[in-house]
Amino acid sequence: MRDFSIRTATLDDLDGARVVMLDTVYRDFGTGYIPRWHRDIIDLQGAYLAPARHTLLVAVDERNGAVVATGALDSRGPAHPPNPRWLAERYPSGETAQLRRVYVRPEHRRRGLARQLVGELLDFAAAEGGYRAVYLHTDPAVPGAEAFWRSLGKVVCDERQEQPDGGQRIVHFELPIA
Repeated sequence: MRDFSIRTATLDDLDGARVVMLDTVYRDFGTGYIPRWHRDIIDLQGAYLAPARHTLLVAVDERNGAVVATGALDSRGPAHPPNPRWLAERYPSGETAQLRRVYVRPEHRRRGLARQLVGELLDFAAAEGGYRAVYLHTDPAVPGAEAFWRSLGKVVCDERQEQPDGGQRIVHFELPIA
């Protein structure tokens, strides 16, 4: 990993981070950009750089300066709807650090970038203080996503089991604060 550095994103990194994120929602999720789900991608500065207790990290290929992976954290818990009410109550905004946009370009996967990003996001949450839980959700249809998150945290809600005839088909996790 010596050819990569992970750092807090600057204004100069935002276009590269946005490209990684949009490529992911189009290629891996197959949804494309959906404003109610992906609005933060368009305004990364407003979502992650400006607010206190939020951050956006980028992994940069030192050989060419390209952003190859992203990871973000904010203080917003899961909303109801679309998430189950009990989940939103368990992880309230302000007390919950939510991991978001942990995405790695396909050609850079399997190098430990996502694991390192998550570690630094957990360190950020611990250093900020005031968070009692770290939460995230993932789409288990994305290859490798569910196994990756299971290796780091515990499942608190698997909507595939709770709502077999509907729902979002999302798996929700809690990770330990560093």
